[in-house]
Amino acid sequence: MSAVVVTGLGPVTPIGIGAADFHKGQVTGRNGIRSVTRFAPEELGPCIAGEVDLPDSLALPVRLTAKMDRTVQLAIVATDLAMEDAGLDLEKLDLTRFGISVGTGAGNLESLAAIWRAAWDEGGRRSRGGVPRVMSNAIAAGIAIRHGLSGPVTCSSLACAAGGEALAVGHQMITSGEADIVVAGGAEAPVFPEMISSLRAHHALSARVAAPTAASRPFSPDRDGFVLAEGAGMLILESEEHASARGAAVKARFAGYGRTCDAYNVVAPRPDGSGAGRAIEIAMRRAGLTPDEVSYINAHGTSTPLGDAAEVMAIRTALADRSRRVPVSATKSQTGHSLGASGGIEAIAVVQAIGAGFLPPTLNLERPDPAFDLDFVGPAPRDQDVTAALSHSFGFGGHNVVLAFTRP
Repeated sequence: MSAVVVTGLGPVTPIGIGAADFHKGQVTGRNGIRSVTRFAPEELGPCIAGEVDLPDSLALPVRLTAKMDRTVQLAIVATDLAMEDAGLDLEKLDLTRFGISVGTGAGNLESLAAIWRAAWDEGGRRSRGGVPRVMSNAIAAGIAIRHGLSGPVTCSSLACAAGGEALAVGHQMITSGEADIVVAGGAEAPVFPEMISSLRAHHALSARVAAPTAASRPFSPDRDGFVLAEGAGMLILESEEHASARGAAVKARFAGYGRTCDAYNVVAPRPDGSGAGRAIEIAMRRAGLTPDEVSYINAHGTSTPLGDAAEVMAIRTALADRSRRVPVSATKSQTGHSLGASGGIEAIAVVQAIGAGFLPPTLNLERPDPAFDLDFVGPAPRDQDVTAALSHSFGFGGHNVVLAFTRP
């Protein structure tokens, strides 16, 4: 069975677009949370989010975007960046062996909401945009059509675990022999009124709308909910043989993954963290890692009271005595929570941590919750050698995905 390696990174986030800018955003502690600008929230009151500002140089032609949900646009830009970072020349590749695995939590719901609004305004007589604009698999199809990739193509939807799930599926495509190279990750564009209103109704969002940069505070004692964000994170995965044959620079080895379900509650995690803990254990076992060999954890860390507490329990369970000595940080403190895109974005953060020998910060974590006894990386990044790291993605529905990456 071929080893799977990472050769390209394509982050599109509120703190940086492209591998170099995203890395700089982490190192310098950028905060991507602000008052919403994508819509005028008169009816909702003040709203905050992590928004992406795409430069004109990366904008897709209007003739394309007019037919696409924003989620598809972000995914395509992230894919283009990942391909460029990997140094791919598509004319030299067998595109029938090039796969796509994308994850999304909300899919293209902004377009669906717009269609509903238009239909309502016209008395329900017609809906504009149609099925191609709102179907979730348009994300994967859009990438395939843009680049002519005709290998296996799939789109996963596991809420906030979708990006991690997509990477696990991409790993399977390669190890099963179905593909030699896969673009995998997540994309999401949930910053629109209906989504924010719904999440507020579930008391999921932080109420710190008057202080946007202080709102996302994973593992802090006064955390009160997550901050919604948009973005995409796509990675180029290859079999080690394929990467070697084309002389690609390998950034990390995608060593394994673990997937479980809490089977407990649609929105709340299992309080003892046992489901997530099993996912951590499975990922380590598949990667051939012992707890003592894990040198960093990029936590799901959403800044919710229940979620953060359950994740700490999961880490304690899976790593036992080692849990107090493994550094943990939460990228969502900088970017906000981009739902299905977060797994891809945070996998990129882990790969960069391995390559650069640094641990990303957890903004606003001046004092961790006294009930949590882990080694949290605070508001400043930490220089540290990283040989093996885990990336956690946990979603509504009790879905748990943990990815393990190691130094090549």
